[in-house]
Amino acid sequence: MTPSPRTPSPRTRALRRRGTWSASQRSFGVAIDLGSARTRAWMPDHGLIFDDPTIASSGADGGRRPVNRGVIVDPTGAACVLERLLGRRAGLGHYSLVVLTTPVLSADQHISVARTALEVLDARVVLTIDSVKAAALGAGAGMARPLLVLDIGAGLTEVALLVDGVVMCAQRLDVGTSDLGATTTVAELVESIVTVVTDLLRLDCAAMVVDALDRGPLLTGGGALRPEITYRLAKLLGAPVRPAPAPQSAAVRGAGLAMVAADHHPSIRTEQSVRSHHP
Repeated sequence: MTPSPRTPSPRTRALRRRGTWSASQRSFGVAIDLGSARTRAWMPDHGLIFDDPTIASSGADGGRRPVNRGVIVDPTGAACVLERLLGRRAGLGHYSLVVLTTPVLSADQHISVARTALEVLDARVVLTIDSVKAAALGAGAGMARPLLVLDIGAGLTEVALLVDGVVMCAQRLDVGTSDLGATTTVAELVESIVTVVTDLLRLDCAAMVVDALDRGPLLTGGGALRPEITYRLAKLLGAPVRPAPAPQSAAVRGAGLAMVAADHHPSIRTEQSVRSHHP
């Protein structure tokens, strides 16, 4: 079922009145975080412009959810979400540049499917960036020392070691805050994360993981809003865990910052290991 047209938010209407978006002109660009539970978008000079449920249609069943555990399982539904929020149906689209966050260790198939869904935005250039790196950028974390990022989303948890801004080793868990109270507990979720960190200590990157633990892991995603998670992680890891400011939107903020940098310095696109596509 095709979703009904969505009334633009007051903020969107204001942006449109100022001429930020036009059906005949390409806007500067937009950063997008297409999550299992929510879709967020960020634009230069305007910040966060959308934070809406990732639902392709409404109904008694709560609507079709095209993203599950960070994976696009319904490309058509994902395109509907993007079209409704940021495409021609919303009077927008024609972007010069789009940066999309993708879960760490995403398969090439996921990237390809995501690009297909993004075609509704008629973007001139599409870049992707690992969500853990984007979250670190959005949190303003320095990259001079190894950084351990713990990103706890609604349906996916990512654990990654960043060295000089590059993902050196990582793991992902198909569990998140939406599972708490249903199929898992806070204690079980935290224990799973600690197990992943312990596993990283057995790899070649162990010395850098130790350095990152001494520095203090960065906690992002909706899970960072739950003090009991922060407390348990700090206790079991024996390290100061640092929740990011506005952690649920850190990834899309960071993707936006990467977008601005890529637009002003095209060489950064390859340095950041993002994938580009010219339709």
